Amino acid sequence: MSTPGLPRRAALLGGLGCALTACSASHPVARNFSSPSPSPTGSAFPAPSAWQPGPGELQPDVKLRAVQVVEAIGSWPPGGQGAAAAGQRVAALGLPAELAAQGGTLLADAPQAAVEVVYAQYGGLLSESASVLVVCRQWLAGPDGAPQSAGTTVDVRLSRADPRWNVTALHPADPGPAAATLPDPATRVLAQPRIVLPPAAVADLRSGQVHDSALNAMLTLAGPYSFQVSVVRSGHPLLVFGTDRPSDHPLGKAFDTWQIDGHPVVDPATPTDLVDSFMRAAAAAGSYNVGGPRLLAGGRTANQFFSDPTHHDHVHAGFTA
Repeated sequence: MSTPGLPRRAALLGGLGCALTACSASHPVARNFSSPSPSPTGSAFPAPSAWQPGPGELQPDVKLRAVQVVEAIGSWPPGGQGAAAAGQRVAALGLPAELAAQGGTLLADAPQAAVEVVYAQYGGLLSESASVLVVCRQWLAGPDGAPQSAGTTVDVRLSRADPRWNVTALHPADPGPAAATLPDPATRVLAQPRIVLPPAAVADLRSGQVHDSALNAMLTLAGPYSFQVSVVRSGHPLLVFGTDRPSDHPLGKAFDTWQIDGHPVVDPATPTDLVDSFMRAAAAAGSYNVGGPRLLAGGRTANQFFSDPTHHDHVHAGFTA
């Protein structure tokens, strides 16, 4: 999420992210998303554990509500494909069955599927409404039953209700088609093992719609750090949540980082100096707008660094061009 300054974002509340596979008190280190996770059950088809909030969450049930809808739509046993069956799974959560029709690529025509939530990050949280960006990978059974890896990011919108928030809409990522040729920075980022990108972010880079300023900053940061990106361009609200201002993300001028050197930004056990140094390094790499869990002093401009509850769980880096 981008912002020209903290005062205009102070109304936003946020949450925090989680780890791969089974999010709990333990957070796994980075791994390459190009190959499927091993099935925890030892079966041929992956069976990832349901996502659960990890330590440090500010609004854990809001994120959990959003994640559960994505898991219900994008995971099914053999023969459970189709919007109607997905609608039944959503209805079992106490939510409108018609939400399933908004699942986008999660509703692929495959006889079996499984979703693993990589990360759940706030796109924004107001007193009565929220956006949760559910970053996930999905396995779809091919003609021979073997799992084929896919994935997306879904911007899940919610409204306050008692006892649990309601899900009102889903906006899956739409990265666009792959470009015929890519600029050198995009090719280098895709090949850099110290930068881990989820499926939608990979598609963003392959579309050729991410600015060189953001890509070159990633490459610079990959010198001293290894890190996992949550969101680049697609799957993010078009506007800064709760405002009429365009976000830098859909313009290809921002990226969010949820894990640094194997440590989730949100985890209370993560060293504060690690996150703070990453934020300062992002500013030194050209970001005019660096957000994170703490407000840092010493920026080139008054608003170069910002902090609010939304950014309790990740580091945002925005760029002007």
